[in-house]
Amino acid sequence: DENTAPENFLRALFTITPGSPEFAEQAERFRQAVAGMHKISTARRRYPAPRHDHVFTNEPDSDPTDADVREHLGSAVRTPSVRAEPKLVESVEGIDEIVSTASAAQPKWFALGASKRRRILAEVADVLRRERFDTIEVMADEAVKVAREGDPEVSEAIDFAEYYSSVGLDVVGQQQREGAVLLPRGVVVVASPWNFPYAIPAGGVLAALAAGNAVILKPPPEARRTAQHLVEQLHRGGVPDDVVQFVGCPDNEVGQRLISHPDVNGVVLTGAYETAELFRSWKPEMHLLAETSGKNAIVITQAADLDLAIRDLVRSAFGHAGQKCSAASLAVVEAALYDNPSFMERLADAARSLIVGPPSDLGSVVGPLIGEPSAKLQRGLTQLDSGERWLVEPRPLGANLWSPGVRVGVQDGSWFHVTECFGPVLGVIRADDLDHAIKLQNGTPYGLTGGIHSLDEAEVDRWLEGVQVGNAYINRGITGAIVQRQPFGGWKRSSVGCGPKAGGPDYVAEMVTGRPSPVDREIAERSYADAWTRWFSACHDPTGLASESNELRYRPLDGVLVRAGPDTPHGALAAAQRAAELCGTNQLVSDASIESESALIERVKRGGHKIERMRLLTTAGDELRTTCFAHGIEIDSEPVSISGRRELRRWVREQAISRTTHRHGRVAA
Repeated sequence: DENTAPENFLRALFTITPGSPEFAEQAERFRQAVAGMHKISTARRRYPAPRHDHVFTNEPDSDPTDADVREHLGSAVRTPSVRAEPKLVESVEGIDEIVSTASAAQPKWFALGASKRRRILAEVADVLRRERFDTIEVMADEAVKVAREGDPEVSEAIDFAEYYSSVGLDVVGQQQREGAVLLPRGVVVVASPWNFPYAIPAGGVLAALAAGNAVILKPPPEARRTAQHLVEQLHRGGVPDDVVQFVGCPDNEVGQRLISHPDVNGVVLTGAYETAELFRSWKPEMHLLAETSGKNAIVITQAADLDLAIRDLVRSAFGHAGQKCSAASLAVVEAALYDNPSFMERLADAARSLIVGPPSDLGSVVGPLIGEPSAKLQRGLTQLDSGERWLVEPRPLGANLWSPGVRVGVQDGSWFHVTECFGPVLGVIRADDLDHAIKLQNGTPYGLTGGIHSLDEAEVDRWLEGVQVGNAYINRGITGAIVQRQPFGGWKRSSVGCGPKAGGPDYVAEMVTGRPSPVDREIAERSYADAWTRWFSACHDPTGLASESNELRYRPLDGVLVRAGPDTPHGALAAAQRAAELCGTNQLVSDASIESESALIERVKRGGHKIERMRLLTTAGDELRTTCFAHGIEIDSEPVSISGRRELRRWVREQAISRTTHRHGRVAA
């Protein structure tokens, strides 16, 4: 298009001769260009889009074309301030005191009212915004976050503060207007990860605070200074010291006491699936919201734009040295491409081109590991299995730095196909065709993120119908989920606790709870039908970008077992069954007055029915809960609600679909 424009020299090239009108025109264009070259402005042209009052707007990342920004970033990562290590709580008695303080503070925080909490969290967002470079500094120094990875974390934390205090609380208000009687859960513990040491704990803490809970933030040892920095910012923003508390404690009986404390009413975890299992073994009735592991793949078909596909693949695989639960650990490549030496050569070149270095170097793309490789990662970086070979062999570079590795010939069902390694190593699998690629992509215990690169819309549609992931990405990378645009959370073993997606509209509403009460079936049916039509039957894209679509859609659960009993409130079972029918979710009913708990336990052990969730409308013992968890059945103990906006979500799973809608900047019609 550019070369055929009327003013382009190449268009005139075929007819131009000295003395011709084309020659004169091009000569004059040349003279004007030479004369004007010193008048061209070198000032920056990129500025954030204007913010709109009363409408949530995502916070922009720092602009590296701004010289002041580059100076601040460089100073942050090169000259960190000396920060004292946080004081640890090393006794069970100390934990009891902290929980007691939170329990006493929570009613006063809730009593402030939603409007006051909104204003305080808006001030928190301003504090986070003003202290962006201080935060990047502490993350770089403690959690080895390179600047290009730390900066978006700050933006995400600001988004959480503004989104949860606006859209999140709006949804709670809507549920209340529909008749739901809701109260905060009480004291919520946020057990945060080291790989996103700032944004992820901010999200859990801010959602719980918005809903009126008191919060205790317990980070891992690798990220205690970052977590303490966040809590201090919350205090500077106006959240009382006793409402949000930092707790650094060892992961022994002291940490166990915090997680399993009888006065802790909810736990938000980001970590390994095995950690979620451990927490539940301590307290089976725990209300646990957990984003756990991932083994994520990008499918690349013959219809892909290979330049973009390879770029997005290596960025998704090796950003933050692959230490993201959303990272692309696998590339599933259609046979014709896989067998093409040119494709493999380009992939190898792209992986080798990434700059590996410490956070103190602003140009670093692949930073250090947080520590020595785990046993799984060590195997992934150093050992090949049958049929595999190194396309790019990873190398240790000292100071916990590893160059990216690419292993090809990964086999269906092999160790690397199904094991999360959490580091800078990518596996490539050969797929016969798209259907085979989808089967390979789904062939892991996890379902967090996944992508496809294809310019064939029919292929994309078929992929969307078959892929089993919570976050689906089309013709773009699969990391870097943004609040509201791509609410984050997975399927299968990538999510624990029946919770909604973080950064999505229903997350704050999961931080409040109802009380078992009779349900008027007629009122409930009207509310359910309205909610189905308005929210759950179609995709929604509240962001409305032109260059990218970001839709949230709802898929019916495969099967839900409803457990009712004599203490189930009147009308609750019938209302739950109606909600399941509207959502298209298969349901089974277990009546506690007919089927004993021991008989139900034996039925769960025998299997035979595809059950993903138990809707528990009566009491249940620890053995039933533990048996369900062991067989992959989540337990949802939330009372049946008269609010359709609240109830219908419990019968579906959420999926965020993000699709690039432009080609090299040209937006599709």
